[in-house]
Amino acid sequence: MKLPIIPKLDQEAAQKARSRQEVLTKPLGSLGYLEELSIQLAAMTGTARPDFSHKGVIVMAADHGIALSGVSAYPREVTPQMVFNFLNGGAAINVLAKLAGAKITVVDIGVAYDFQQKEGILHKKIAPGTKNMLEGPAMTRDEAERAIQVGIDTVLTEIETGIDLVATGEMGIGNTTPSSAITAILTDSPVESVTGHGTGIDDQHLSFKINAIESAIRKNAPNPNDAIDVLAKVGGFEIAGLAGVILGAASRRVPVVVDGFISGAAALIAAQLEPATKDYMLASHQSVEIGHAVIWKHLGLRPILNLGMRLGEGTGAVLAFQVIEAATRLLNEMASFEEAGVSDK
Repeated sequence: MKLPIIPKLDQEAAQKARSRQEVLTKPLGSLGYLEELSIQLAAMTGTARPDFSHKGVIVMAADHGIALSGVSAYPREVTPQMVFNFLNGGAAINVLAKLAGAKITVVDIGVAYDFQQKEGILHKKIAPGTKNMLEGPAMTRDEAERAIQVGIDTVLTEIETGIDLVATGEMGIGNTTPSSAITAILTDSPVESVTGHGTGIDDQHLSFKINAIESAIRKNAPNPNDAIDVLAKVGGFEIAGLAGVILGAASRRVPVVVDGFISGAAALIAAQLEPATKDYMLASHQSVEIGHAVIWKHLGLRPILNLGMRLGEGTGAVLAFQVIEAATRLLNEMASFEEAGVSDK
């Protein structure tokens, strides 16, 4: 597939933001990471005074064949039920998006349910869930590429309507299992070191989950140097879609606030397909899923928040919008020493 071109960071805009930070009415560096974050955002967007008035979160929903093998504490029927909850405004992501003034875009990219053209959801289904990766590849290479393209097309459409900051969100019962598989392969880590309790399985089920992932990797033998092969053999449609969101947003200089463990797995896919996408990623938070820290370390990203969250949906990313907006408002709205008539000597 043809990937979008990712522009280089704008170092001139970054330097202008840095120079402004040096003359604002505060000791230099006293706002810590907020200062660094504002400079990063200037480099990403290509403007010395970045402003994010139109924030959005794209929630990709899909089911997983592996969920039928008992790797999750919840049945697969919960995926469409939660999609309806998103559409009805009752989920955590709805509350936090409203707080942040962010638009929610819900995409059915592979749910094993017919939403019958229900309004409020984008109907982009590749298939009604992936196949069980214990029995063979989760999807075909063509399906993986099509799912990535759905993500690219979705975010580009949102950007055309004005979205200037995007968060990644997902819903899919069982999706920590393919995320652990992807993380293990692309970071060259033992499966047990990147696999957690997901929706809340006990230790016995965790051992089963680890063994299932190891078996799926052995059976399918994904090529660690080919991200699409990894995605096709042990991935998920929503993970592919989010990788596309990251690629598409980066191509338009729109910062991507990456959510939790599943979104992190998508970020690994995007980064291997096009390493320059890392320049446009912001790590929203540190999940309690053990593989999440491995992902951030591999990508060289610093999480903004650490609140012990593990819900997904884009909740950590949308919550981080508040910190990102604080960083840019401080850069844009604080007075300089000269403007305030305050001595800087």
